[in-house]
Amino acid sequence: MKIKIINKSNNKTPCYSTKKSAGLDLRAHIQEQINIKPMSRVLIKTGLFIELPEGYEAQIRPRSGLAYKNGITVLNTPGTIDADYRGEVGVLLINLSNDTFKINNGDRIAQMVIAKYEQVALVDVEQLDNSQRGDGGFGSTGII
Repeated sequence: MKIKIINKSNNKTPCYSTKKSAGLDLRAHIQEQINIKPMSRVLIKTGLFIELPEGYEAQIRPRSGLAYKNGITVLNTPGTIDADYRGEVGVLLINLSNDTFKINNGDRIAQMVIAKYEQVALVDVEQLDNSQRGDGGFGSTGII
């Protein structure tokens, strides 16, 4: 599948790091360094504009290395870009560490996964069919 993209940044167009990668690395497109203070959030622009086909979304996800090593993650994970959105792709980052984190132009800040989806029709009913789990919520399966 081919996805149309306009790259207005001075970074290379996103690509897969390996043959079996699911996510495309997104890079910061900023004029000057941004410092994210502890427990603060910031919207980082990428300079990218995409056109997705109907039935597809782009999911914006954290980079595991940034999360593990620096406590930097995507706040609304996964962020969804709908097929009818034509604006610039932005990444909402939050710093969950105790240290200020610096972002420079070209830094890899997130990954983008293109995923197929289906819209459904919700049907109002009075009750749901029984299941083995029933209404057991968080932790109810006993799996640790």
